Amino acid sequence: MNNRNILMGIPGISPDELMYLQHATAPLNEDQLKNFVFLYNGKRKNAQDILLFTLLGFLGFAGIQRFVLNQVAMGIIYFLTIGFCWIGTIVDLINHKSMTDEYNQRVTRECLQMVMGGF
Repeated sequence: MNNRNILMGIPGISPDELMYLQHATAPLNEDQLKNFVFLYNGKRKNAQDILLFTLLGFLGFAGIQRFVLNQVAMGIIYFLTIGFCWIGTIVDLINHKSMTDEYNQRVTRECLQMVMGGF
């Protein structure tokens, strides 16, 4: 099985994310790649989920998307300020895809270190 087929098995993967992962995982052998996909699939976030969490900010639960993306301090600030009076929540609605991509790229680097470093 080649690199592309294993990575395409990740549910909800976007074409941009697939290209990034193909480039990042190019030096891995098949066993390392399988381990990487297992780790990455458990940690990655879906942009649609982040969008839904952001929309909850308009119902009084501002900042959930920041907690999910491991930005705890910003999550607390959003919660206490009602998403900067909803302005921050609106900005996050616009930027939810790029926020998710940044998070997933960071997770990619972490998973690669674990797989190549032997956990």
